[in-house]
Amino acid sequence: MSRPEPPVSRDPWLERWLPLLREAGGQGPVLEIGCGEGEDSRALAEAGVRLIAFDLSADAVAAASARAPGARFVCQDVRQAFPLGGERAGAVVASLSLHYFPWDETVEIVERIRDCLPPGGKLLCRLNATDDHHYGASGHPEIAPDFYLVDGEPKRFFDERSARALFADGWRILSLEHRVSGKYALPKALWEAALEKTG
Repeated sequence: MSRPEPPVSRDPWLERWLPLLREAGGQGPVLEIGCGEGEDSRALAEAGVRLIAFDLSADAVAAASARAPGARFVCQDVRQAFPLGGERAGAVVASLSLHYFPWDETVEIVERIRDCLPPGGKLLCRLNATDDHHYGASGHPEIAPDFYLVDGEPKRFFDERSARALFADGWRILSLEHRVSGKYALPKALWEAALEKTG
């Protein structure tokens, strides 16, 4: 199966969460994990939050920097220390960027996200859904349950049970919804979650 085509339309999924992110941004910067070419980065910067964002791709970071010149961008892996310079983030945004890893490593990344937030800090994320058949949820070699090798890259898919399990410790789920994005050439099924750090 060939790779999905590049994005073909705007995906305004963040708009309904901007008031929550602005409020959380009063406690520290918003950290965006896996910013890609900066479509969400631009929406966040235009909303007036102080944004620190990173991505593994240097080309993506360059494009994102052009889209949101007031934000700070770093080229790095999510498994490295988050580029917060000793600060705590007020909120974290991770749209379709937490799905490349074995389960234990995914849990560890979510724990590190929790650790970088103050009590009450927010995490807004989107996760591939197990019915995301257009983008890899079937027809590929299975590495582990719901974890496939898609065009040479590992890719995880979540059902409601596994999404809830990922955030079972230290989080209050504010919202968890199955949604379909029209951003790409074909509909993409995903879970959209808003969470609050407890304790």
